[in-house]
Amino acid sequence: MKLVSFERNGYESWGVVVDDGIVDLGVREGGSVLQLLREGLDTDRLAAMVSGIPADLPLDSVTLLPPVVRGEKIICIGVNYANRNAEYKDNTPDPEWPSMFMRGFESFTGSDRNLWRPPESSQLDYEGEVVMIIGKEGHRIPQERAMEYVAGYTLMNEGTIRDWVRHAKFNVTQGKNFPCSGSIGPWMVTADAVADHDNLALETKVNGEVRQSDTTANLMFPFDYLISYLSIFYTLRPGDIISTGTPNGAGARFDPPRYLAPGDVIEVSCPAIGTLSNGVEDDPTAGDDMTRQLRDNCQR
Repeated sequence: MKLVSFERNGYESWGVVVDDGIVDLGVREGGSVLQLLREGLDTDRLAAMVSGIPADLPLDSVTLLPPVVRGEKIICIGVNYANRNAEYKDNTPDPEWPSMFMRGFESFTGSDRNLWRPPESSQLDYEGEVVMIIGKEGHRIPQERAMEYVAGYTLMNEGTIRDWVRHAKFNVTQGKNFPCSGSIGPWMVTADAVADHDNLALETKVNGEVRQSDTTANLMFPFDYLISYLSIFYTLRPGDIISTGTPNGAGARFDPPRYLAPGDVIEVSCPAIGTLSNGVEDDPTAGDDMTRQLRDNCQR
C-alpha cells in the first residue's frame, strides 16, 4: 500500500494511491499520515477503508509533499555502502560505528518539484537513498526486534551543497540544510508490501544517465542495526525518518565534479518503492550571495 501526502487548491491532505489516482482520506477521515502513524498504522483497516472506492483525484493533479509532513526527526546516515568509504581515497579503514547528521524538514521538497540551488554555491549534488519511516515508539531496541518498528519505506535525494559541508571542522550541517535542496517521496510504501528490505536495488539517474547503482545488501550497517544503534541515544517515534546512506557515484566524486544545474532532472528509483523525480532551479526566494557581506564584515 502506498500512502501519500499532497497539496491541492490550497489545502494539505493525504491518501492512498490507487492506480494513477488518490483516495483522499484527508477529506474523508481528517488527520494526516503522521497522525495515522502516531495512532498506530493498521494496514488491514486501511485497505478495508479504500476497498472498492474509486480515486478522488488523479495523481498528476496534486502537488506531492514528503510522505510524512513535519515529523519529529530526520536522521541521515553517511558513508554506509561497503564501497563508499574507499571512494573517499583517504586510506581510512571501514568505520566501526555509523556516521550521522540531522536535517530539518524545510530542507526537503516532494517528488516532481524542483530542488533549489542557492546563490551561495554552484555545488548542488545528488545522493539517492532508501529511507525507513518509524511506526511506533521505541528506546533501546534490540536488533532482533528492530524491524517491528518500521511502518514503511520511501526514497530520498539527500541533496548536498558540497563546499558548505566543509565550512566546519566536525560537522556537515551547513551543507545539508539549505531550503528545498533535497527531496523525499514519492510516497510511503507500507512495510508489509516490501518483501526483502535487505536486498533493495537502488539507482540514481541524472538526465537519463545512471550515476549510482547498488543494493542494500551492501550496507555496512543494515537497517536493523541502524534502528537499534540510534535507539540507544534517541527515543524513536512514529514519523521519524532514517535515511540509510547513498551508494558511490555522487557528482563530487567525478573528475572533474559533475554538480547539478538548473534544468537537470534527477530520478532516484527502487523497484519495490517507486521513483522520486526532481528538476533543478536556482532558489526563487533568494537574492544575492549573502556570504559576500559576511566576508566584508570579517575584513573590517
